[in-house]
Amino acid sequence: MTNLRNRILLIVGLLVASGWALFPRTVVERVKRDGQFTYDTLRRVPLKRGLDLQGGMHLALEVDESRQAVANKSEALDRALKVVRTRIDEFGVSEPVVQKAGDDRIIVELPGIDDPQRATDVVQRSAFLQFQITDESQAFERVLPRLDQVIREQGAAVVAAAPAAGPGVAAAKPADAVAGLFAKADSGTAKDTSKQADSTSTIPGLGEGRTGPLSKLVSPGGMPGEYLVAAADAQTAQRYLELPAVVAAMPPGKVVKWGTDSVVSGQQVFRPLYMLDSKPILTGEYLTDAKPNQVPVEGTVVEFQLNNEGGRRFKNETGKHVKDYMAIVLDDRVMGRPPVIQSAIGTRGQITLGGRDLQAAQDLALVLRAGALPVPLRVAEVRNIGASLGQDSIEKGILAMGIAMALVVAIMVFYYRFSGMLAVGALVLYVVYSLAVLAGFGAVLTLPGIAGLVLSVGIAVDANVLIFERIREELDRGKTVRLAIEEGFNHALSAIVDTSVATILTAAVLYQYGTGPIRGFAVTLIAGITASLFCAVFVVKTFYLVWLSRKGATPSTLSI
Repeated sequence: MTNLRNRILLIVGLLVASGWALFPRTVVERVKRDGQFTYDTLRRVPLKRGLDLQGGMHLALEVDESRQAVANKSEALDRALKVVRTRIDEFGVSEPVVQKAGDDRIIVELPGIDDPQRATDVVQRSAFLQFQITDESQAFERVLPRLDQVIREQGAAVVAAAPAAGPGVAAAKPADAVAGLFAKADSGTAKDTSKQADSTSTIPGLGEGRTGPLSKLVSPGGMPGEYLVAAADAQTAQRYLELPAVVAAMPPGKVVKWGTDSVVSGQQVFRPLYMLDSKPILTGEYLTDAKPNQVPVEGTVVEFQLNNEGGRRFKNETGKHVKDYMAIVLDDRVMGRPPVIQSAIGTRGQITLGGRDLQAAQDLALVLRAGALPVPLRVAEVRNIGASLGQDSIEKGILAMGIAMALVVAIMVFYYRFSGMLAVGALVLYVVYSLAVLAGFGAVLTLPGIAGLVLSVGIAVDANVLIFERIREELDRGKTVRLAIEEGFNHALSAIVDTSVATILTAAVLYQYGTGPIRGFAVTLIAGITASLFCAVFVVKTFYLVWLSRKGATPSTLSI
């Protein structure tokens, strides 16, 4: 009885967890209204939809060799891929797909986007690389009172432009929104999530003894011109700092740019913000190559090379800023934490990454090469997928699953009778478990994914067919019902596991080497096979044990 009770508790526990994973939640999605895209708060089941179900755009990009041939096309696409990903992140698309297909093409899928001109402009735009010195004059601190006043004056307009609050949430007053823009870090030592070796001191608040919107802007110390904003407030902070009046009030010759890394202090996550000299000491147009390396003393580094003109300029400028911090800015974002200039740099130099691994150096080298040598891209293929097609696919997919389940139920009940009814009960749990796994792991549901789910419905009862046939054989040999059930499960288990593992391995290969829709099919197939194995072997046997225990005595017959 103890074993049976534990089995029931496990099944019920998984059912509760599945219900929680599939429970509708409030999410922020990018939707189109009156021809314009905007962010809105919606309540829906947390199952992500792919491009073919949500509608959007599919782009295939190739290297444009119309002007000059590209020697290493595969490496050129690697550099372009980094730039395209950055562009798409700025585009604000939810669940985008940006991946390399073969050695000559980049696939970009943008759910919810149907403006081909804007999308192609974004992915084809080249990266812009700059080397800029961080501000050492504490100009940001001195201008804080003025910025406080400007933000207060502009606060009403910014709050009005912000996304509407959810149901039951009162709209924030401009003063409240401004006052809560920047948050003071918890006490403790800040650490960079990019795993840099540089340590930072306890984060103090700026503007002590003064009240204002920016009075709690924090600085980690150790690097001039570096500030932190709570990650939850970063979007609001960006809206304020992009106000024309705020930009005009900034110190002359200075510019504020966001970093790509994040910083953790205590239990809070922060986004770095840098005050830089607006005039770059050099741009990426002079950079000809960048390679990752590991050296005994400095550790992981990125070695870069400039042409002769760039080398002369860089040596002159870096010679003026020895011991200063130099930000590497790609597309108006500071890449990593700015390194310190140890000496004047000529045509060859290196960026020390401290304790970061070689993969980080490889990524940075790709970024530098992409900025220095933008690879021209051309759109080889563009397809628009309307939302109506996506909704039609969803409805037909649901209809197909309903028909498949109805046929499976009819066949199982007609052929295996009472035992078939137990398998149908396990099939219902199988569907719930499969959808919960997809929602829990954040899998994107595509039309091939729905096909995989429908296919796995039939596979789900295949194991039960093997088990039931073995039980019939044991009953024909004159064994008791209880012993026949036990032997049937034991003898069929090896065949069931073998077929399930073979199917999972096949789906894993599809996932590893496939693209978007094929991966969706593989993910749903793996989730379905795993859930069906559990339901067929564990759940159905538990149902049998419950039936046997309620009988009191060992039954003489079994409807199978």
